[in-house]
Amino acid sequence: MITRRHALKSAGALALAMAAAPFRTFAQSASGPHKLPALGYAFDALEPYIDAKTMEIHHGKHHQTYVTKLNEALADHPDLQKLSVEDLLKNLNTVPEKIRSAVRNHGGGHYNHSLFWQCLKKDSAPLTEGGPLMKAFGELFSSEDEAKEEFLKRAMGVFGSGWLWVVVSKDKSLKLVTTANQDSPLSNGEAPLFGIDLWEHAYYLKHQNRRADYVQAISKVLNWEFIEARFEKLTA
Repeated sequence: MITRRHALKSAGALALAMAAAPFRTFAQSASGPHKLPALGYAFDALEPYIDAKTMEIHHGKHHQTYVTKLNEALADHPDLQKLSVEDLLKNLNTVPEKIRSAVRNHGGGHYNHSLFWQCLKKDSAPLTEGGPLMKAFGELFSSEDEAKEEFLKRAMGVFGSGWLWVVVSKDKSLKLVTTANQDSPLSNGEAPLFGIDLWEHAYYLKHQNRRADYVQAISKVLNWEFIEARFEKLTA
């Protein structure tokens, strides 16, 4: 027979166990060489194009999870902990097979989002007329309308979750590519200039299943100042 005293004792033990478990999990997952970068602006800074709640969850929950899981994957590999996430993704074949998928998925998620946040800014200065990046886009697309149509076509053509990227090829020209899940162009030997996150968590609260609306909204908040500076660095 379970007495009241026994029940209280068991409940107390369970409460202590529940309180301790999250602390241990947090301590393990929070440690490691990779950290969640600051967003750099307020959650509502991209309104009305990208809503504040989406930004809060996207950065603080989804991106944080990628960082946490990447650190967990590297926990028993001090040599790999010394490498940047870029080097890990560029050299996936050298990562032990046991953790390779985790590094691809979570390392990719960490890198992709770290770049993505920097590529967003409301009321950014427009692309410099006649500048190096505009000339490079001119070699890729015949007009601004064609560029918009092709971006939307490629974004809508991604089945499930993934990314749409503009990458800089070895000959310094631009190329439009897509990757599945959290795969990064770095793993294909390509240099990402900027990307558009096509996972539903990036837009579902505001746009539901209307990915096209989200892609058009993103085009309104691209940080061309940052992207142009990045292009000059990648082509130097």
